[in-house]
Order: sequence, then structure tokens, then C-alpha cells
Amino acid sequence: MPDSGNARLIVLVVDDVDLNVMILEEILQDDYHVLTANNGKEALEKLRNASVLPKIILLDVMMPEMDGRQMFELLKADESLKRIPVIFITAENDSESELLAAGAVDFINKPFQPDIVKHRVRNQIELKKYSDSLEEMVAEKTAEATRTLDNALQGLANVIEHRDLESGEHVKRTQEFVRALANYLVKNNSIYAEELRRLDPGTIVKAMALHDVGKIAIPDRILLKPGKLEEEEYAIMKTHTTRGKEIIGELGDINSSLYLKHCEDICYSHHERYDGKGYPQGLAGNAIPLAARLAALADVYDALVCARVYKPAMSYDKAISIIEDGRGTQFDPVLTDAVLQSKDSFQDISRRYR
Repeated sequence: MPDSGNARLIVLVVDDVDLNVMILEEILQDDYHVLTANNGKEALEKLRNASVLPKIILLDVMMPEMDGRQMFELLKADESLKRIPVIFITAENDSESELLAAGAVDFINKPFQPDIVKHRVRNQIELKKYSDSLEEMVAEKTAEATRTLDNALQGLANVIEHRDLESGEHVKRTQEFVRALANYLVKNNSIYAEELRRLDPGTIVKAMALHDVGKIAIPDRILLKPGKLEEEEYAIMKTHTTRGKEIIGELGDINSSLYLKHCEDICYSHHERYDGKGYPQGLAGNAIPLAARLAALADVYDALVCARVYKPAMSYDKAISIIEDGRGTQFDPVLTDAVLQSKDSFQDISRRYR
């Protein structure tokens, strides 16, 4: 029986020769729980049905049905199994350098020498533990850095909204509108469902927080003006899209970050119109990034149902009617229909984040 302290440490031995299996089991059983299989096919079945994966696999090269090399290739192609270390059991005619080059961590020669078997298994398990602990540490630090960045950017977005005489809840509401809309489209298998899964709705929602970051560059006399903007003033206001794009570009390489790519698309294009009459580029239809088309609906709906410095709040029914009137002109028809179907959720969100 394995030592109670190593109760979860499992070693899988794969060899078609029963005597070899018995010898390895005898060598290792005091320290590990030993599972056995007589060929690669049987071993893979046990791995895929296992509640706890082995810490290491001892794999013979020559076996019937599926030999060690074939099994090794399948292991490395399987996301859930590829990180299990493999020590090959080799005979005189096996190419050890070839096996190591393929990704095996070590090899054990026949006939077996108990001390060497124990040392090599123990060493590789310890190396795997160390590697896993380093990965966990890196993952924790990365997650911590991501949370810090998210909080900082969310704070920046809130500062901008306060400057715009908003409560700061505008950011949260528009994020939740986008979340509700994306979830509806995916759940109901819309024509955009697959694209949304690829774009990751959660990342789009996070990026929505910075949709108006470019307003930081707009003068107060324009941003806070209670009346209608003059033509020249409106032209300056519209530059918040291009300034937003520039600001996002200064945060990092958008081509290596899906989050920053969504931020840029939303900042730059959430005032584009489906009919091509929007700004700043005059994009039309699907040339407008999907994240920006979602953002446009969320932003307009919130602007309609909430009081602003230049206008009173509008009723939910009236806002939905205006959204519907913009179907195919200002807004993507498919997304507009989704908003109409999600109007109760939108209304709930508006009331919740006041």
C-alpha cells in the first residue's frame, strides 16, 4: 500500500510484459499508488476515466495494439494529459536520444535497477511539483496585476463620468446592457453567437468601461454645456472617439491584447451608424466592429432613459420606440431585435444602477 502521505501520488506503468509490470509495481508500491496497463490503448482509456491523474507515466516503447510512441503522441495532443511527465522504459535497440527529443523527461533501462527507478521517478515528480508551483505563482501574480489594472481603468472611467456630471453609474449600466445583450445573442444562437464566443463577451463588457475615455480631452465649456452644441463645438465633441483610440493605443499593443483591441474598437467606433452616416470614419454594416455595435446600443439607450445636463430622462417605452425606429439605419438590425426582446432586462438594469 502507498504511504498515506503520498496517497494521491499515482504512477501509471504501461508495459505488455506482465513480469516487467510486477517488478516495477514491487519497486514503487511502498511510495506510490501504482496503476497498470498492458498497452497504450488501455492506458489512455484509464487516463480518460480517472478521477485523479497520475503524477508520472512509465511507458514501454514496444507494445501490441498501440505502442509507446503512438500513445506518447496522443498524450501530447490532449490538453488534459499533455503535461503528465513520461519516462520511457527502453530496451537496448531503442533510441533514447530520439525519445528525449520528442519530449520524454527521462528513460529507464531494462533490466530494472530498483534504486535508479526510484530516484528517477522521485526526481521527475519533484521537478513537476516545482514547475506547477512556479506556474501557480505566475498565474496568481498575473491575476493580481490584472485586477489592479482593471480597478485602475474602472476608476479612470468613473472619474470621466463624474467630470461629465454623471454619477459614475453610467459606466456600470452600459456594461450591464452589453452583458445582457451578448448573453441573449449567444443563448439564442443568433447569427453573431459564434463570433461573440470567439470575441469573449466578458472581455467586451470589461472594455465597455472605457468607451468614453476620450472625453478626458474635451474642454469643460463643451462637455458641460447645458444647451445644444454649436457646429464647431460638436465637431470638437466628436473628437472624443479619436482621442479615445489614441489613449488606448498608449496603454499597450492592441494586436497582442483582446481586451485592448475591444477597448480601441469601442472607443473609436461606438458612434458609427449601421447606414454609414456616423463618425469618425463613416463605417457601415458589419465593417463596424461587433463590440462597437453592441456599445452603440447600450450607450444610446442609457442616454435616452437617464437625465443629462442638456436634457431630461425619457420613459423606457419611448426609449425602446426610438431604438426600434433606428433599426437598420442607426443600429444593427439583429442587435436591435435583441434589445427589443431584452427590454425588461434593460429596464431592470437602469433601475438597479441609479
